[in-house]
Amino acid sequence: MPSKEMVANQRYGIVVADWNNHITYALLDGAIDALKSNGVKEENIVVQHVPGTFELTYGAKFQISRLHLDAVIVIGCVVRGDTPHFDYICQGVTNGVAQINAEGVAPVVYGVLTTNNMEQAEERAGGRLGNKGYEAGIVALRMANLGR
Repeated sequence: MPSKEMVANQRYGIVVADWNNHITYALLDGAIDALKSNGVKEENIVVQHVPGTFELTYGAKFQISRLHLDAVIVIGCVVRGDTPHFDYICQGVTNGVAQINAEGVAPVVYGVLTTNNMEQAEERAGGRLGNKGYEAGIVALRMANLGR
């Protein structure tokens, strides 16, 4: 982990989907907690909301191109249903995040839950399996300081 001194002046972006917000907002809280508890100043965390998980890619690209951030975390939650919509959304956001990462301007951390049911999402958003948003915050810190 980078030292608190290293990250004190770094800037982090978080793009959070409002769809399934009882899950995504818990993940958002976890990500912010991870960043702040490891030395990132609250004023250096930029949070932006988008309607759903599919829009996370655009939000991340926007933040990277306009806000000069050290890393961006995308947070969403897609729960499998009875139609192929789940597959299209998951594939789209995964490919979009991979493409932005390949450009190499700033790392984008994938904090998207893709679960079979809401119970699995709740278990990963502060339930018995922890908070995957917190884990995404730790990954962002490590990736922003890769090689430093």
